[in-house]
Amino acid sequence: MSKVSYYTEEGLKKLRDELSQLKDVERPKASQAIGEARDKGDLSENAEYDAAKEAQGMLEMHISKLEEVVSNARIIDESQLDTSKALIHSTVKIKNTVNGMEMVYKLVAQSESDLSNGLISVDSPIGKGLLGKEAGEIAEVQVPNGIMKFEVVEISRD
Repeated sequence: MSKVSYYTEEGLKKLRDELSQLKDVERPKASQAIGEARDKGDLSENAEYDAAKEAQGMLEMHISKLEEVVSNARIIDESQLDTSKALIHSTVKIKNTVNGMEMVYKLVAQSESDLSNGLISVDSPIGKGLLGKEAGEIAEVQVPNGIMKFEVVEISRD
């Protein structure tokens, strides 16, 4: 059974737009590339044909995964969420209790995560550790080299 993921309306729209782009633009391009390569002669020694078929397979796999994500996506009504706890779509400011370094992350669904932009998945170790915590609480996060402790400094919603 597939896992349900929670998105904002904007996040789900981005996924649907990407899926539409892949199906309506990229899929016909892949078919055209295969057709052009096929017209070049003997398929048993045609590297261009093999590459086009491989690219089409990768594209179809990506489309299939996106279709599954979109079909299992649910939109969150953020007005109904408890703003005092770290939940999906919360922006959380945390402080490492060892070195005092502060970081700000927004907790998002797996497919929306982008660490370089401060978007961290609720399925990641840090995301899991922060879920349900309130400001002032300590989140203990299991990482490969032990347990890290983060103090939840502030929780907000954008």
